Amino acid sequence: MKEKKREDYISWDQYFMGVAALSAMRSKDPNTQVGACIVSPDNKILSMGYNGFPVGCSDDDFPWSRDGEGYEDNKYFYSTHSELNAILNYRGGSLEGCKIYVTLFPCNECAKAIIQCGIKEIVYREDKYADTDGVKASKKMLDAVGVKYTRYKSSGKTIEMEL
Repeated sequence: MKEKKREDYISWDQYFMGVAALSAMRSKDPNTQVGACIVSPDNKILSMGYNGFPVGCSDDDFPWSRDGEGYEDNKYFYSTHSELNAILNYRGGSLEGCKIYVTLFPCNECAKAIIQCGIKEIVYREDKYADTDGVKASKKMLDAVGVKYTRYKSSGKTIEMEL
């Protein structure tokens, strides 16, 4: 008798969101860790990113505070979001028609980059800033240009592994 394939393998969405979540674990941000994974139309991983400082800017020399008033004390003057990092990390040409998996809904600045590089779909896990002007602006732009966004539907399956 011929052996059958496994039936309990993970879906593409589970796989790519898992990669985004694993990428988020690289972030050194003490408040919010976000990861992104860009995928081609034929389900090939093209790039990944997480929120952090630009290459060469030491994690020990720049601020991690989100409440500092001036540029010396506030991470937002220096940090790069996961989506932009994933876009900038890609070295293979066009991202036209691709999909991005992200653990947090993109802000308005990342939405601009997503639109400009031709990504056509966003799958996001959380939208905890949905009521902010930045996310409202993001959704307005994405809707205007037809970039689809859908919330990731968790299967409830957990994965535990020793690292």
